[in-house]
Parts: sequence; C-alpha cells; structure tokens
Amino acid sequence: MSIPLLESIPKTQNQRVEGYEVPNEDTPLIYRSTDAISDADIDAIIWAGYRQIFSEHLILESYRQPFLESQLRNRAINVRDFIRGLGKSEVYRSLVGDTNSNYRLVDISFKRFLGRSTYGKDEQIAWSIVIATKGLNGFIDALVDSDEYLQNFGDDIVPYQRRRFKDRPFNLVNPRYADYWRNQQLSITLGGTSYYQATVSGQSVQRGVRGSIPYNFLTMAASIAPGGLNYQRSQDRARNYIADVELPEAYSQTAAQPTVKPTKVNLPYSYIPGNKTT
Repeated sequence: MSIPLLESIPKTQNQRVEGYEVPNEDTPLIYRSTDAISDADIDAIIWAGYRQIFSEHLILESYRQPFLESQLRNRAINVRDFIRGLGKSEVYRSLVGDTNSNYRLVDISFKRFLGRSTYGKDEQIAWSIVIATKGLNGFIDALVDSDEYLQNFGDDIVPYQRRRFKDRPFNLVNPRYADYWRNQQLSITLGGTSYYQATVSGQSVQRGVRGSIPYNFLTMAASIAPGGLNYQRSQDRARNYIADVELPEAYSQTAAQPTVKPTKVNLPYSYIPGNKTT
C-alpha cells in the first residue's frame, strides 16, 4: 500500500494567476510537436527538451539519448514520454539526483518538469516521501502524470518556465554546489569516515582537515603576528594606560606655583598734565 501524497496549502505565486504582460523577449518560446512539419522542427524540440531537463547550455555527446530521439522522430512516443525518459536517464540521476538532498531534488525537478518552484517546505516534504517510497523513477512518473503537468503541457509541449519574469531562467540553476554536495565531497575526501574518526585514527589526512578549520587558521595567524606597539588599543585600555602614568613634580597641583611680579614702567606721555596715572 503506497502512502498517499500529503496535502500542502498552495501559496500565491505568479504561475497560478493568468498574466497580462505584453509578449517580449522574456516570453518563453513554446515547442509543440503538433506544429512540427520538418526534421528541423523535431530537432528543435529535442534540444529544447535537453535544455529544460538537463539544464545545460551545451549538450555533451555523452548526455544525448539516441534511443529516445529515434522514437520521437518516428512518432513512436510523444513529447511527454520523451521528457519522462530524460528524467529517468542516468544523466539526470548523476547531474541532479545524486548531488542533492531529496528536498532540493523536489524543488529543482518542479522547476524543470512543472515550470514552477515548490510552494514551500510542506510541498517539498510531501514529495520527498514519494522519492523515498517510489525512488527517482517513480517520482518522475508522478510528476509527468500529474494533473498539473497535463493541464499546462499536455502530451505535445516541452515544459517551460511559466510567467518567466523573475529569477529567469530558473531551470538553469546548477544543482552541484549546494551544502549537500560539499558535504558529500568532504565525505569522499575523508574516505567515508567522519571528521572525528579521521582525527582520532591518526590518518595522514587529519592535518589537512585541521588546517582548513577557520578557528585553527586564526590561531595560527595570531601566533605569527609581529610584535611591537599595538595601535588598535581600545578606549578603556588607553584610559588605564594614562591613569597609571605619573606626572612630573613640576606639573603637579601641590608644587609651588611660580609668581610673576608686575614691573612699573613709564607709559608714553605720562608727564603730560591730566594723563597721570595713580
């Protein structure tokens, strides 16, 4: 018995409201198989599917799926099945599935298959349960067979970002540089052991791991700091320093203050009557 999809409250987002924008360069180009009348049109649909699902500007030869391409060219499958096959390919598993946690895998897959980001953490949790119970292939089937996919893209349209005027195009977000990917690479570097195990086991890698810790780096930098007068003393430290300085005796308040006696001088024209001073 499979676990039913948990309910999540949709948040107000742009793709849930019909737009009033005037068509411009941000308007996505719709690739539809029913409009294809030549091999060049089919090629355009194939490359649009690669760009949307694999999120690569330049498709490598090793990323291509010749069997799916051949079936689509011969009309043995429709566009929806072609998108489904790209999602179930080893390329998508290695590029997206193996490099992310289930929560981020849900968000990225929603952007590429449904043309929108997840409504919130609740929706990511609900669909991550689908990944845990049905695997990646079952998760892709659930997306492609969903009512939302069929209502917006049907069987003949390559998925695209709906109402693309913010964070465009978000299907090109690189999935290989999140914290989950960095932690995974660190685990590979440590040979599958944790940092604690690598530290206490005396392996040669522990020196490099310890040196990369910011606290140890700052401690090392402080140990080699040159000596001398510290010009960045705090205000309290400066006040304490001044309070301990003893002033010379000549400047103390108890010392005898020198006195200056006025000297009587004859002002000019003091001999003129009426100008005498007393």
